[in-house]
Amino acid sequence: MFRGFSQLFSKSNKDLRKRIYFTLFCLGIFCLGSAITIPWASRVYDELGFLEIFNIMSGGGLRNFAIFGLGVSPYITASIITQLLQMDIVPYFSELKEQGYVGRQKINKITRYLGIIIGFVQAYVLCVFYMNGSDTFTMLKTSLVMTAGTAFCLWMGDQITNKGLGNGQSMLIMAGIILSMPSVFTGAYEGFIVADTYSTGLGIFFFILFIISYLLIIVGIIWIQLAERRIPIQYANRSNSAYGAQQSFLPIKINSAGVIPVIFAQILITIPATIVNIIGNEKAINFINTYINYTTFTGFILYIILIMFFGYFYTFMQMNPDEMSKNLNKNGGYIPGIRPGEDTSAYISDSLGKLTFMGSLFLVVLSAIPIIFSMIFDLPSTVSIGGTGILIVVGVAIETYKQIESSLVSRSYAAKRKRLR
Repeated sequence: MFRGFSQLFSKSNKDLRKRIYFTLFCLGIFCLGSAITIPWASRVYDELGFLEIFNIMSGGGLRNFAIFGLGVSPYITASIITQLLQMDIVPYFSELKEQGYVGRQKINKITRYLGIIIGFVQAYVLCVFYMNGSDTFTMLKTSLVMTAGTAFCLWMGDQITNKGLGNGQSMLIMAGIILSMPSVFTGAYEGFIVADTYSTGLGIFFFILFIISYLLIIVGIIWIQLAERRIPIQYANRSNSAYGAQQSFLPIKINSAGVIPVIFAQILITIPATIVNIIGNEKAINFINTYINYTTFTGFILYIILIMFFGYFYTFMQMNPDEMSKNLNKNGGYIPGIRPGEDTSAYISDSLGKLTFMGSLFLVVLSAIPIIFSMIFDLPSTVSIGGTGILIVVGVAIETYKQIESSLVSRSYAAKRKRLR
């Protein structure tokens, strides 16, 4: 690992270093924008409740009415909507899905425009609830500034994807969660030790237990992100017995969806709360707080179901067994003992389904640990949401590390070939 990273400072990897510096520069701008409060707005001092997840993702900027207060969370909400519409709900989106690269480009464009619209709605709702006494013009002005901040974050995320490292939107979400991490541990420290709810010794013990649970989550997510099943592949024009031949595999991760199910479940579970708070119906608000909020028993069960659903949904959207079977057939490949065509597709689908179940179940356990911890010890909502957020941070960090490592390996291999010539 350290030997690989030492290669970053060689002359041949100058462009890769530029990508890293560019990514860090963009993340620095995001952190700065998350700390700059809109001049005519004021800080939100009370609990954000159902909006706490958006605050965590924006690095605490939502609570401060910062320029980047919404971050890229409206884009995530728009992405959920467009992906659901592709499930034969709207024929136009289903047709775009089948058009390949061109269709994906159109869907991405629609998602961005929809994300900006959702961002304006979310910003205006926030202003209505927390800018008491302000006139309509001031609230509209604040909403426009926050929407412009979201649009800039989306553009910056695209720049990171094209000129930097990894998925830009995921990197910005990771940066926001890392910025919010100190408040998570501060809240836990105050809840266990400062609040005098427990004796000093017992409070310290519970706080250490809290830290250990975080470490277990990190170890668990690293394991689940790296674990995979390798399905052997044989090609008709190759022979395994040939000198120097290597066995080919079709690698399938235990959790192919990564931490996307957690992000989608967290965002989606806040949508009903957003709608009822816009309407202002007290009965609906009480119902949401009693049954939908995932700090309640029924809300917690719903949260688990959503993670499992999005685990399957996103995995099979990204890895279509029929397309994988067709690609194998085109390249003259087959799975030993399995007939090409429908049998291969069914075999891949069955393997993918079993692995996704185990991966999603493990993801549920990791997501549930901080929530159960907060429910038992009556900790602030920032602690439970921040605990789940660490799944996102570790997942994105692993993907970024793997991208850097693969880039270094490919460059090293290309340099060796050049020397041999």
